[in-house]
Amino acid sequence: MQLESTLENIRQTARRFWELVDGRKVIAFYGNMGAGKTTLIHALCDEKGVTSTVGSPTFSIINEYSYPGGRIFHIDLYRLKDEEEAVRAGVEDCLYSGDICLVEWPGRAEGILPEDTARIEVQVIDQATRTISIV
Repeated sequence: MQLESTLENIRQTARRFWELVDGRKVIAFYGNMGAGKTTLIHALCDEKGVTSTVGSPTFSIINEYSYPGGRIFHIDLYRLKDEEEAVRAGVEDCLYSGDICLVEWPGRAEGILPEDTARIEVQVIDQATRTISIV
């Protein structure tokens, strides 16, 4: 399934996205630097009702947000070398917590992702448009 998104319609894209992932808790976001993964995740958190500031966890690795239905872990594996480092950082605990996990740069620790992980490819079409493919 593919969605096309711009900043103007990103909230509608986020609403449709949650319908399409069909209750899966771990969602892995693939895409080049600057593709818009963090921007999309921000909109997904807004759509779930997160009221705290949503920011990139590049340096903290894991950000935790509360929403009316529970917790969302926003995980950024960019700075990690491998799966072992991800496990030491507590990533695996989040992935198997039953809470929603939104994972950027999942290729750094592909082997610890749950089998039913939704895989999302974010691609740049032009300066304002992104294609979001849900696998």
